[in-house]
Amino acid sequence: MIVEELIQFEEEIADLFKQKLIRAPVHLYSGGERELIRIFKDIRPQDWVLCSWRSHYQCLLKGVPREELKTKILAGYSIALCFPEYRILSSAIVGGVLPIAVGLAMAIKRKKEDAHVHCFLGDMTAETGIAHESIKYAQNFDLPVQFHIEDNGQSVCTDTKQVWGIKSYVDRFYYETGKYPHAGSGERVQF
Repeated sequence: MIVEELIQFEEEIADLFKQKLIRAPVHLYSGGERELIRIFKDIRPQDWVLCSWRSHYQCLLKGVPREELKTKILAGYSIALCFPEYRILSSAIVGGVLPIAVGLAMAIKRKKEDAHVHCFLGDMTAETGIAHESIKYAQNFDLPVQFHIEDNGQSVCTDTKQVWGIKSYVDRFYYETGKYPHAGSGERVQF
């Protein structure tokens, strides 16, 4: 999959949302495509991918067919996409996938499976207690999980560093905020 294909998919979803054909919240990607493609070069079919409510790109990159993904989004599941047959899970609960990622990684380690867990979370989620506890537990027990912090510097519509009073980060990939806001398509849609 190439950058243009990812962008085209999100633009199509944004248009469907503007047409009121998706009657539920959507969180659209815009920016970070190249970095995600780079990360997914190391993700294998037997690996798990866990995400928050912004997971369209991860689903596509993990192999979920475009039309199957689009059908789920049209049905209102944009922020809670789960395709266990492709080993991808997401949650609309802030930090909800973090303990699940740790549990999956622990099971993989105990069963001595050849698999890995990749858990994607936003910069604001990365500052929560559940993130710190999950990451620390995974590191202390040498679990096969990698946490990928997607950082656009914004926590919804507020500067993350300002909200948390932090000066620098570690272990993050950065991207510029693109054309879509935190939620929606950038246009108010009344149902």
